[in-house]
Amino acid sequence: MILSIMGDMIRYFHNDVRRINHALKVYDFACLIAHGSEVDTETRQVIEIAALLHDIGIKEAERKYNSSASRYQEEEGPAVARTILEPYHLDAKTLDRICYIIGNHHTYTKIDGIDFQILVEADFIVNIYEDEMKPDVVRSIRKKIFKTEAGTRLLEGMYL
Repeated sequence: MILSIMGDMIRYFHNDVRRINHALKVYDFACLIAHGSEVDTETRQVIEIAALLHDIGIKEAERKYNSSASRYQEEEGPAVARTILEPYHLDAKTLDRICYIIGNHHTYTKIDGIDFQILVEADFIVNIYEDEMKPDVVRSIRKKIFKTEAGTRLLEGMYL
């Protein structure tokens, strides 16, 4: 199923290679952190799907608001994700959790579980590189955001 969802995400973003690559990198780091955190199978499924689709609201945000601002991504993302995930007949609890994470993934005060935490850490690991963040910013992010041992090890090994 995850490979099919990955294909759906790629088709949805079509020729927006930068966003496709971003989603795939976040997915890979989320998988690494999840493995290192020894999460259960159900949690891993939520993490993997949310990682692939976390920025799926960008196209609608740009279409409706001419902006990719995080609040618009969060607003538009869950509906797009539900449409993409409809053919997979996920149980309501899983689908709602994925959409909650997608709809709040830039609102760090709403992190309420290991699945959400891992997605945020993976997204930061990728964004630090893509946005060329300076070491002092990375140290601040580590202190304020990172909670998992696996994510912290990756962050420190790559950037500090």
